[in-house]
Amino acid sequence: MGIQEIATVTGLSKATVSRALRGLPTVADTTIDHVRRVADELGYVPSSAAAGLATGRQRAVGVVVPVFDRWFYVKALSGVDAELRRAGYDLVLYNLGGPGGDRDRAFRRSMLRQRVDALVLLSLVLDETERSELQVSSLPTIVIGGPAPGLRNVGIDDVEVAGMATEHLVGLGHRRIAYVGGQDEAGMNVAVPYRRRDGFVDAMHGAGLSVPSSWIADGRFSFAGGVDAGLSLLAPGADRPTAVFCASDEMALGVMTAASRVGLSVPDDLSVIGIDGHEYGAAVGLTTITQDPEAQGRLAARAVLAEVDGAAVRPVPPSPASLVVRSSTAPPRS
Repeated sequence: MGIQEIATVTGLSKATVSRALRGLPTVADTTIDHVRRVADELGYVPSSAAAGLATGRQRAVGVVVPVFDRWFYVKALSGVDAELRRAGYDLVLYNLGGPGGDRDRAFRRSMLRQRVDALVLLSLVLDETERSELQVSSLPTIVIGGPAPGLRNVGIDDVEVAGMATEHLVGLGHRRIAYVGGQDEAGMNVAVPYRRRDGFVDAMHGAGLSVPSSWIADGRFSFAGGVDAGLSLLAPGADRPTAVFCASDEMALGVMTAASRVGLSVPDDLSVIGIDGHEYGAAVGLTTITQDPEAQGRLAARAVLAEVDGAAVRPVPPSPASLVVRSSTAPPRS
């Protein structure tokens, strides 16, 4: 079963059928859906090997993730996958397995063997050797979640969203605000924690407020780290803040758990806000700055596929983020 049979059934030209099967933006979505439905009914299976011989492409995009088990990575990956499937591309996944993982497998072997047409990196910063490999390969590349030198980035403005979160707490009347951030042990983009911390500090200073060093806590960008940081900040006898801004929702959920363990009520005794829009946050009433990593994944995939098709490289504007106020923040007790 080939493209000619699909063209005959649909009444379209072979060229249009070919473009529709590849999901090119020059073809209407309704046409793409119709062609793919007919292709499925006829049992059409495209030959990636034949396509590669004819076009020099593998019709595959490599996606590199630091680890599998983080909410942001899973959501972003699902967005990339959805867009690649729509365009008729395969997804080749490289899991680095954390800081001690085999980065060489993703950045050297796969590119030298030309097994993919483009790369999407999730929350990674490349070293000098890896950047050199990318230059040699000339593969279209984009990063999701945090800026990386020399590469396009899809993601929120981390400084701005941290300022939004801090300003929300200040607007409620809080003056004693702690920050929970720190580096991600799983190998997340190192720029993200620093930029969110800087956004917090800038917003505090802009409001004329000081930030004691003891109120800058390391939560390791994880739930368990947030619990540990919260227990330290809220320990009996400690100089407790009235509010905590966490650089991720997972850490914020950990701080809320810590507050419960030491007998504090959220938000009566402590206000907590995070960043991300994690689905678990909605279940417990966490105030947050939401982002949409799935939409970011779709945007990143479209950007590299357009470059594969010969489009000019264009900068990507910051992704949208918005404040969602729930029950975890309130004015401090007088």
